[in-house]
Amino acid sequence: MINALSYTFIGIGIFFWFWGTFPLVGHRSVLFKLHTLSVADTLGSMLIIVGLLLKIPSEWPLLILGIITLAIWNTVLGYVLAYSSSTGGNDE
Repeated sequence: MINALSYTFIGIGIFFWFWGTFPLVGHRSVLFKLHTLSVADTLGSMLIIVGLLLKIPSEWPLLILGIITLAIWNTVLGYVLAYSSSTGGNDE
């Protein structure tokens, strides 16, 4: 049962990885594309790590650290991108 649940989380995580790449070929703004890709990749990566946590619970400290690092890194990166895009063309 744990193996099936683990593979389910890993499969859903891989689905989110691919789902986040499809808007890249659309006609929306670059920031929308980056936001969609970032959210989908973060969620997908976290689900994959949860699946690994179920599969190898002896490595829980490193896997929890990975989840926390993903959450912090992608949040900070989003703020940096938003700030950069809002002040990019103003050289005054």
